[in-house]
Amino acid sequence: MNRTTKLVVILLLVVAAVCSLYIFRASTQTSAQQLQIYQHGTLIQTIDLAHVQEAYTIELKGENGAYNTISIESGRVCISHASCPDQVCVHQGWISDSTLPIVCLPNEVILEITGGGADLDTIAG
Repeated sequence: MNRTTKLVVILLLVVAAVCSLYIFRASTQTSAQQLQIYQHGTLIQTIDLAHVQEAYTIELKGENGAYNTISIESGRVCISHASCPDQVCVHQGWISDSTLPIVCLPNEVILEITGGGADLDTIAG
């Protein structure tokens, strides 16, 4: 085998391995994505995102007029409005997996998605 043939074979093996991993992850994912809403460190509500049929909002009220408006759709969630000064939670946008929660530090609100098979860590190079 010459050098070009070896490189082609190695490349094909790498592509096959990546495809196999993708198929395996897709087949083991469950649709049981749960949104957990925390306020002041306490779990206040859990919502099954797979069963959300129609988009809706939840208004969380805190101390001294603090508020967060949570927008929920099937499979995803965001904080659409907040009374915090920096608006980091609003600018984060929509999340649909457990990769990164939405956190509003000034209002002590955390939105976290669990389940759905995305709890595995992945290394991308």
